[in-house]
Amino acid sequence: MEFSALLTSAGINIALCILYLSLYSILRKQPHNFRVYFGRRLAEEKFREQVDYFSFERLLPTAGWLVKAYWCTEDEIRRVAGLDSVVFLRLFIFSIRIFSITTLICVFGVLPVNYHGQEMAHVRVPAESLNVFTIANLKEGSSKLWVHCTALYVITISACILLFQEYRYISRKRLAHITGSTPNPGHFAVLVRSIPKSHNELLDDTIRNFFLNYHGSSYLSHQMIYRKGKLQNFVDSAERAYRKFVRVKLSVFDQNVRSSLNRCGLCGVQASSFELYRNKFVEAKKSDLTDPEVVEAQKDCPGAIVFFKTRYAAIVASQVLQSSNPMLWVTNLAPEPRDVYWSNLWIPYRQIWLRKIATLAASVFFMFVFIVPVAFVQSMMQLEQLKQMFPNLRGALKTSFCVRVVTGYLPSVVLLLSLYTVPPLMMRFSAIEGSISRSGRKTSACSKILIFNIWNVFFVNVLSGSVLNQLNVLTRPKDMPSMLAELVPKQATFFMTYVLTSGWFSLCSEILQVYNLVYNFFRKFICCYQDEPEYVYSFPYHTEVPKVLMFNVLGFTFSIMAPLILPFLLVYFCLGYLVYRNQILNVYYPKYEMGGKLWPIMHNTMVFSLVLTQIIALGVFTIKKAPISTGFTILLLIGTILFNEYCRQRFSRIFNSFSAQDFIELDREDEQSGRMREIHEHLLDAYCQSPPGSADEIPMEMIMEDPAQEASNSSQELCDTVQEVAGSIIQEHIEERHGSSSGRR
Repeated sequence: MEFSALLTSAGINIALCILYLSLYSILRKQPHNFRVYFGRRLAEEKFREQVDYFSFERLLPTAGWLVKAYWCTEDEIRRVAGLDSVVFLRLFIFSIRIFSITTLICVFGVLPVNYHGQEMAHVRVPAESLNVFTIANLKEGSSKLWVHCTALYVITISACILLFQEYRYISRKRLAHITGSTPNPGHFAVLVRSIPKSHNELLDDTIRNFFLNYHGSSYLSHQMIYRKGKLQNFVDSAERAYRKFVRVKLSVFDQNVRSSLNRCGLCGVQASSFELYRNKFVEAKKSDLTDPEVVEAQKDCPGAIVFFKTRYAAIVASQVLQSSNPMLWVTNLAPEPRDVYWSNLWIPYRQIWLRKIATLAASVFFMFVFIVPVAFVQSMMQLEQLKQMFPNLRGALKTSFCVRVVTGYLPSVVLLLSLYTVPPLMMRFSAIEGSISRSGRKTSACSKILIFNIWNVFFVNVLSGSVLNQLNVLTRPKDMPSMLAELVPKQATFFMTYVLTSGWFSLCSEILQVYNLVYNFFRKFICCYQDEPEYVYSFPYHTEVPKVLMFNVLGFTFSIMAPLILPFLLVYFCLGYLVYRNQILNVYYPKYEMGGKLWPIMHNTMVFSLVLTQIIALGVFTIKKAPISTGFTILLLIGTILFNEYCRQRFSRIFNSFSAQDFIELDREDEQSGRMREIHEHLLDAYCQSPPGSADEIPMEMIMEDPAQEASNSSQELCDTVQEVAGSIIQEHIEERHGSSSGRR
C-alpha cells in the first residue's frame, strides 16, 4: 500500500469524526434527545428538562461538552459512576502517558532510521510504499539496530514503572472503596449451593440446623432461593406498574404540582400503601412454611443465601469447606444484591464444570470459524486477488482514488462490522457458564472477547497469507518469533487503517449513540409515544475494555516495527479519554459495582503486549543478524516476566479476596456505633428475586424493551393491579372508619 492510500483513509475518517462530533454537539441540545444523551442524570433526577423553544444557539456546534468532561475531577466520577469507571479511565491515562513517550522516541528516533535503512532513491512521500517506514527496510547486519534495541528498553522500562504506579494507585482505591463505602450486604451474605436433601425435614430446617450447629455464634438468618408464587409475582407487578404510572405522571404534570404525586391518581391513596402491602405480603409468605406451594418449591430449591452477624464470619464461612465432601454445602461469598444473576442460581452445581468446558469448546470453535471473514478482509487488500474475485469491478478499480478507498479503507470497515457479532455471542457463552453475578458474567465475557480479538484481529491478520501459514504456526511453535518478525511489518499498513476505522470512528459512534438516537426518533415521531421509557444502560465494559486493550497491543507491537501507527493511536487515546468521561457522566448508569476487578486483566494484557513485542523484536534481530541486540532483548524479556510476577505477588490478591484486618475493624466500628443492628435488619430484605421471565433476567445493556409491548404491558399491569390493590385498600379504609366511628360512640 502506498502512503497516499493511508492518507485517503485518514482523510475519510477525519471528515466522519468532525461530522459526527458536530452532529452530537447539536443533537444533545435538542430537548427531545435528552433521554438519549443525559440518561444517567435524568435517572437520578439531577437534570431538569428544558421547555422546548426554538433557539439558533441549538443549531450551532460547540465544544463546551469537551471542557466539562475534561475538568471533572476523579472524585466526582467515582461518586456518580463508581470505582469501575475510575479504573477504566485510568487505563486511558496510562495509555496516553506511555504512548506519548513511545511516540516521541520512535517517531523522532526509530522512524528516520527505518526510512534511511537502505541506500535507495526515495520518491515523493505520498508515492512512497509504507514498507520503507518499517523495520523491514533495514538490511541484514545493519549497525543501526541498536537504536531499536535502545528504544525497546526505554519503552519497556517506562511501561513497567507506569504499570507499577497504576497498580499501586488502584489497589489503594479499591481498599478505600471497601472500607469507606456504605455497608455492603454481600459482605455479610454467603451463597450456599448443593444442599443435601432430607426426607425428614424441610430444606429450610436443614439449612438452619446445619449453620446453627457449625456456625452457631455467627449465624444470623438465611433466605431460600425458590421460584416465586403468584402472590409475590402480583406484588412485584404492582410495584413495576406503580413506578411506570408515576413516571408518566411526572412527564405530564408541571413542576408546581409534582408535590402531590405521592398519592395515586386513580384511587386517591398514598403511595406508601404499595410499600405497606408489599411488606405484609412478603412477611406472610416468609412465615407460611406449611403452605403446600412452599413445600413443593423447596424440593427443587438450588440453594440459599445465609446471613452472618459479622463480615469476618461471612468471609471465613465462604472460604472453608463446609463438609468432607467438597461437592456438598458449596459456599461462595454472595454478590451484592444488584449484582446477583438470579437465573443462574438455578443451575445445579454439578453441571457448572461441564458448562465451562462446553463454552470453552464453543468459543474456540467460533474463533477458528471467524478466520473466514478475516481471510476475506486480507484478500481485499490485494488488488489482483480482488479483481479475480469480482471481475465486474475491474473497470472501477482502474481509478486511483477507488483503489485507495477499496484497499485502504474498506477492509478495516468490513472487519469492524464482522466484529460486532462477537460481544453478544460471548456474553451468551458467559451466561451459560453459570456465573452467579452479573459482574462475573461481564468479566468472563471481557476476557473471552479480548482473547478473541488478539487471536483474530492480530495473529490471524498477520498470518493470513494463507491458511497453511496458520497451521504451520500450530505445528511448529518454535518458528513463531521468526515468522512474526517477517510478517508483522508487512501488515502494518492494514493495522494503521484499522486504528483509524475501528478506533476513531467507533469513538464518534459511541458519542453519537446512533442506535438509541434512531430508536428515540421512531418512538417519538413515528410511533407517537408520549411517555419516556427507562432505557438507561450500564457501561459496556465487556466491549470497551477489550477494544482499548487491543489498541495497546497494537501500539506496543508496532512501536519499533512501524512507528507511523503511533500518532494515530495517541489521538485515539486522547479523544477516547474525553469521550468516555462525557459518556460516564451523562449517559451510563452504574447498576452494580465490580470494585475495580478489571484492572488485573488490563495489567496482564499490558505485560503480554510487552512480552509479545520483545519476542517479535527477538525474531527481527535474529533475522537481521544482530547478536548483541538479541542478547540484550533476552535479558529484557526475563526482566519483564519477573516484574509481572512481583506485581502478581504484591497486588493481585487484593482484587481476589478481602482482608481480615479491614473486615474486623469495620465490624468493630459498626458494633461500637450501634449500626450493626440496623445492618442486620436491612439484610433480611436486601436480596429480592425477580419474577421468572421478567426483564430483569435479561441484561439491560444488551437489549431494549419493545416500545409497543412496553406501553401495552404498562397499561395492562396498571389496570389489573390497581383494581386488586384499590379494593383491598378501600376495604381497609372502610374498616378504619367503622372503627373510629364506633370509638366515638
